[in-house]
Amino acid sequence: MTGKGKAPAIDLEAEYNNRARVPDHQTVMGRWRETAEAARAATPPVEIAYGPGEREVMDLFEAAPGAPVAVFLHGGYWQALDRKWFSGLAPALNAHGVSLAIPSYDLAPSVRLGRILKQARDAVEAVRARTGTRPVVFGHSAGGHMAACMLSEARASAAVAISGVFDLAPLIPTSLNIALRLDETEASALSPIHWPVPNGSTPGGTILDCLVGGDESPEFLRQSRKMADLWDGQGVETRYEALPGLNHFTVLDPLFDPDSAMVKRIVDLAKQ
Repeated sequence: MTGKGKAPAIDLEAEYNNRARVPDHQTVMGRWRETAEAARAATPPVEIAYGPGEREVMDLFEAAPGAPVAVFLHGGYWQALDRKWFSGLAPALNAHGVSLAIPSYDLAPSVRLGRILKQARDAVEAVRARTGTRPVVFGHSAGGHMAACMLSEARASAAVAISGVFDLAPLIPTSLNIALRLDETEASALSPIHWPVPNGSTPGGTILDCLVGGDESPEFLRQSRKMADLWDGQGVETRYEALPGLNHFTVLDPLFDPDSAMVKRIVDLAKQ
């Protein structure tokens, strides 16, 4: 506590600017790229357009005809990366008989966040139309935010949000908002922490896992814990876990290991 009993102000830039927080993030991202290129070379994906735009395309890595499909929504604070960075996630899921779809989407500042969310919906609905069932949706960072949104809207059978941002308001005063251009009204409207909670009366899923790296900032830990706690007991089966020794980038490491608990959890959810 500081003068007159007030808590010290939180440095939101330091809490949410993960690239600045993790000095070796480029090394980790380099591994993502290397594993992605290897996976694409070994098993070229099927490219599926889910909309008319240049980036409205997803890669489908099929485990087998008719196999259950999981959808991965990538991170990058809605302003970086694309589907080809994350092809390396496919082999671990394919090894368990689960196909993987990875969509790209347009990026800020070219489009606003509401448009990106619509593209996530369109991609997930394209998978549903192809398979006849709602897929399990998992995502990292910005993708964790969108995975929770897909569950709230009953578009997913279950959601695994990895290092998600469920309340966008803390991003407003940070440099991350230069491209996003969020104001308080838009941030509130697009934050799944304020959205309807899925329940047994909806036709979609009611399972939400909120995973986060144990070495991430207190704000990322708080966001995942708060989201899980809020939806728990309201018809949603939630699980919160801080994974020891992992930061905002290495938190994806378990997804490359077919024997990891994270992969096995997604496989189990996909096969339900």
